Amino acid sequence: MATTITCPNCNTQFEPTDALRDQLQKDLRKQMEDWKLQRAKEYEDKEQAFAKQKEQQDQLFAQKLAQQKMELSATIAKEQEAKISEQFAHQIKHLNQVNIDNESRLKEARDKELAFLKKMQELKSKEEELDITMQKQLLEERGKLTAIVRKEEEEKSKFKEQEFLFREQELKQQLEQQRKLADEMRRKAEQGSMQLQGEVQELMLEAMLRQEFPFDIIEEVGKGVRGGDCVQIVRNQAGQPCGKIVYESKRTNAFSNDWIAKVKADMRSKGADIAVIVSQAMPKDISTFGLKDGVWICTFKEASTVALVLREQILKVHQVAQNSENKLDKMSMLYSYLTSSEFSEQWKAMQEGFQAMRGSIQKERDAMERMWKAREKQLERILLSSTHIKGSMEGISGSSTLDFDLGEPNEFLLD
Repeated sequence: MATTITCPNCNTQFEPTDALRDQLQKDLRKQMEDWKLQRAKEYEDKEQAFAKQKEQQDQLFAQKLAQQKMELSATIAKEQEAKISEQFAHQIKHLNQVNIDNESRLKEARDKELAFLKKMQELKSKEEELDITMQKQLLEERGKLTAIVRKEEEEKSKFKEQEFLFREQELKQQLEQQRKLADEMRRKAEQGSMQLQGEVQELMLEAMLRQEFPFDIIEEVGKGVRGGDCVQIVRNQAGQPCGKIVYESKRTNAFSNDWIAKVKADMRSKGADIAVIVSQAMPKDISTFGLKDGVWICTFKEASTVALVLREQILKVHQVAQNSENKLDKMSMLYSYLTSSEFSEQWKAMQEGFQAMRGSIQKERDAMERMWKAREKQLERILLSSTHIKGSMEGISGSSTLDFDLGEPNEFLLD
């Protein structure tokens, strides 16, 4: 079947022939050649632009390389300068350190000699200081008693608060006993049992002593057992027992003198040193607290203060007793030692050691002075070499702005 082609202008239909096909092929070949020439021209333009850009990059790289060479040369010069300066500074620092060490050794020897002389003086004045210490202790105790009396007026304001604590403890004790003996406690609550009030004060007294003196032992004395209501075993800082204080607690409206005889008997049975009655009612001849027939009497609000004073008194007496034990024997032994040949030989050995140490220090000083003089000469040679280096580098660089000056030689000479 033949193929027909319609003309777009005249709408004439005709069949393609070989001549028309040849013409079309020629046109297509021409278009192809034109496209190849255009592409070749574009490639040549790009190749020229790339060559021009590469030439510019080569010039820029050459400039940067020259600049980096200049910077590297400057850096190497600075590093050499810093290295030389560091070596000189290290040598000077070493010389100064050696000088300081020698001065320190000399000072240490002088300090040892001074300490030895001080110990000898302390040995002579030690016995005199014992008497002075005892007088100071007596004055301190007197000052403490004065301060305690001054605080009494301040503590009076705490009386109402303590009464409230008493009532609170009474109620707690009542509730505890009501669980065990309900009927009996109802009767005691209605009658206002004096025994219950006394037990409350006993408990408060024991709690107060344990809180104020945690290092002491507070022993509760059971009902029906002879020995007061509680016993305080006073202990020093080393935990050694120094004495005992027996406390008798009374909370009644009237004071009875029979209590004094009873608490004395309790004190003897317990082997205690001091007896104290803590009572709500005071004797007629005592307004605040005081000593009556060898027994201390005070109120509950004064109990902590009185206990503190009596405890300090027991500690002081115990300390004095320990210091006085075998005092004569110790003095005799000390005198015998000071007059013995052993002490004389030891003293001679110390003198010989001191003389030897002094001679050794003098020898070290002479040796160090000779070494300092030799190092001064070395330092002068180093400074002279640095001056030559500076002149050579200034001659090479053609600039006099380089700073290699380490100072004049006389600045580093040691006295």
